Amino acid sequence: MTQIIDRRINGKHKSAVNRQRFLRRFRQQIKKAVSDAIDSRSITEVDHGEKINIPSKDTHEPVFGHGPGGRRDAVHPGNKEFISGDHIARPLNGEGGGGSEASNQGEGEDEFAFQLSREEFLEFFFEDLELPDLVKTQLTKVTNFKSVRAGYSTTGVPSNIDIVRSLTGALARRIALRAPYSTELKEAQAELSTLQNKSEHTTRIEELEEKIHRLKNKIATIPFVDTFDLRYRNRIQKPTPTTQAVMFCLMDVSGSMDEIRKEMAKRFFILLYLFLTKTYENIQVVFIRHHTTAKEVNEEDFFYSRETGGTVVSSALELMLKIIKERFPTSDWNIYAAQASDGDNWDGDSPNCRALLNDNIMPLLQYFAYIEIMPHNHQSLWRHYEGVKVQNRNFDMQSIDSANEIYPVFRQLFSRKPA
Repeated sequence: MTQIIDRRINGKHKSAVNRQRFLRRFRQQIKKAVSDAIDSRSITEVDHGEKINIPSKDTHEPVFGHGPGGRRDAVHPGNKEFISGDHIARPLNGEGGGGSEASNQGEGEDEFAFQLSREEFLEFFFEDLELPDLVKTQLTKVTNFKSVRAGYSTTGVPSNIDIVRSLTGALARRIALRAPYSTELKEAQAELSTLQNKSEHTTRIEELEEKIHRLKNKIATIPFVDTFDLRYRNRIQKPTPTTQAVMFCLMDVSGSMDEIRKEMAKRFFILLYLFLTKTYENIQVVFIRHHTTAKEVNEEDFFYSRETGGTVVSSALELMLKIIKERFPTSDWNIYAAQASDGDNWDGDSPNCRALLNDNIMPLLQYFAYIEIMPHNHQSLWRHYEGVKVQNRNFDMQSIDSANEIYPVFRQLFSRKPA
């Protein structure tokens, strides 16, 4: 089947139609590259574009070519064998040119590289996800103020003077104030010109000359620009509603959570962060790590600190509740939480976790996602969290066994639920 490629230039010299066709054609390679890119990025720096490499042999497009026979003129730059006017034998079967084969193995061609934009990157990453119905559809609004133009004012600072508007007003004022004097001046000058050569009207001529002089002085005293004429660009603070959210990342760092489990937890937290950035303009991330005690840390310590110990999960929940009350009032913030653990907890602490969630935390949250990186032999924490899930529609939980289950589990947690 013949394909004709549209090479007409779009904005900024990009063929938008062909770019979309190209993205559809190499969707699988691009999705794999996007998934691989997540591993090497931090949570807050993950929503950038990505450079994608695709083998050149996969990018070949059909082109028009000359068949055998016929005559045509051609230019072969850089040759050392022919000069203008020489005749060149036709290639057999109409074939000519050659590829860039630099070795006797492989294709001998570089891979084709292109840059995914941030929007394209996120589109591939979340193409089949959306906020579930159980999350509030009317998101809390936070009123910010933006400085906008609002006409002119008669007061202000010199840097805000609008010169054109001020001079326009000054010209209108001068025309208005000079109008009566100008009329009298023209009449006096006309009368003076008629009496100029008549000696019997000497007294009247002197009166007219004095009047003309007086009127010219009055016109000259009208200022070119008066303080009354000055106009300043006026700006007001206009309320602009925006949305903001905070995401709490809670992770168990007890001795049973090895580096592999921490890496899987990181990928899940990255997914959640990216997902929220598509909904909210302002996102803050709070990292809480715990063993027997909980502590708020930065991202580096959250994933890579060597500190370890036993397991008391309620310490992390209590610290999260304290931070919410001190820094993130629910009237201003949409609050999300994600907890990653291997499910190991002190048996006497699991009932405390359930009570904290049901009575204090879940009423404040938009959504709480718990992932247990231990699919078999669930312990007491999992069983008590099942009770939380029954009582709270904005709570969900899943288990993960290996890295290739992270994306399916995330999609399951954030897929649209039936009404």
